[in-house]
Amino acid sequence: MTFSASPLYKRPALAALAAASCLLLAGSAYADNAGPANVTPVDNSGIRIHTTVLPPPSQPQAAQAAPATAVTHVPAAADATPGQVVVSGKVPDEATRDAVLARLRDTYGAANVVDQIEIGSVATPPNWSANVQKLLGSQLKQISKGQLKIDGTQIDVKGEVGNEAQRQQIASDMATALNPTYTIRNALRVSASEQSVLDTTLANRTIEFETGSATLTPQGRAILDQMASALVKMQNKTVEIIGHTDNAGSRASNIALSQARADAVKGYLVAKGIAPQTMATMGVGPDQPIASNSTDDGRARNRRIEFRVGQ
Repeated sequence: MTFSASPLYKRPALAALAAASCLLLAGSAYADNAGPANVTPVDNSGIRIHTTVLPPPSQPQAAQAAPATAVTHVPAAADATPGQVVVSGKVPDEATRDAVLARLRDTYGAANVVDQIEIGSVATPPNWSANVQKLLGSQLKQISKGQLKIDGTQIDVKGEVGNEAQRQQIASDMATALNPTYTIRNALRVSASEQSVLDTTLANRTIEFETGSATLTPQGRAILDQMASALVKMQNKTVEIIGHTDNAGSRASNIALSQARADAVKGYLVAKGIAPQTMATMGVGPDQPIASNSTDDGRARNRRIEFRVGQ
């Protein structure tokens, strides 16, 4: 694993790191507001489906004079032995360097971390070091063949995880740990072949219902027709259908609504010929957001149906 930083991070270098797991942080001055970050879904080909556009920051003149900071964290890069973490690049001070190294050593073991960090004059957002540390936790060990890049307040996470639950939970945990000035592009992929079939079919689309009800819209039924064709290919596998909502209204009513919507999806799929015993349903309401509930767009993405392949 390599963890590197540079004042200006060029796209060719980023492409060269795409086979590993990476974390890139670039500094620019944003306000540190309370609340979760925004999550942008990316399909399995790595193409961006939607971007949350943030207004350009207003920076003081002194901050503009300094280059942005970029920190890249790449597991199993070409110059690292398996399991090793190579840390390189430029950070603003010794305290940040020591904090990054401490987190990585706690996560991967001191013997597996090689320090190549430089100290330099670079501009960083408020609480930059603290936010870096929040993202350098054990959850990164669930990602293989991946890349986690933080550029200013934009975070790109790529790679393979074991199941859809991990894919969404990693992004959700990152969003919860950060503030709304951060945008997370979740391009994690599930390595299991059956799960990949369902994820590719759903393609980050939202199965829609009538407002406040469990009645499927025509668009929702059209997506489920495609999902039924994919589910037929699941051999000796069970699939969990999980309903999610935004946080508008009471938690109890949202739990009930999400359960009713999951049940409605199962009922529709049974009518399409999928055996009922192969599907289980669960409603979790607003408890597992993948985006901030502070915007219409974020709430729309949190209202979703998730399909998880069992063992």
